[in-house]
Amino acid sequence: QVQLVESGGGLVQAGGSLRLSCAASGRTFSWYNMGWFRQAPGKEREFVAYIRWSGDNISYADSVKGRFTISRENAKNTVSLQMNSQKSEDTAVYYCAANTNSGRSVVTTTSYDYWGQGTQVTVSS
Repeated sequence: QVQLVESGGGLVQAGGSLRLSCAASGRTFSWYNMGWFRQAPGKEREFVAYIRWSGDNISYADSVKGRFTISRENAKNTVSLQMNSQKSEDTAVYYCAANTNSGRSVVTTTSYDYWGQGTQVTVSS
């Protein structure tokens, strides 16, 4: 089992940047594929970005491609999400998630076994 804790959320103006981090503890972090999701008020939780345990497979939602960058440091048990050129529609609670099965779909919430508590990101226009 792994425990996940997100940090780095806050208030940012449109066009600005934020960097989210997710710290993992428990079992060996390098075994886990990691994803970032977000949930805006009144909407379903949606996929944002994914990085495979080895770092050699990365994918993004079309809505963030070219603006967000996911990365991981297995030695530090962390995964990060660099968010640039932010838009008001990026406002949401952001969650990191983990699984150990690389065969699962990376974009569905049910593919992930562990979740953090979330961190709020608010983009003001």
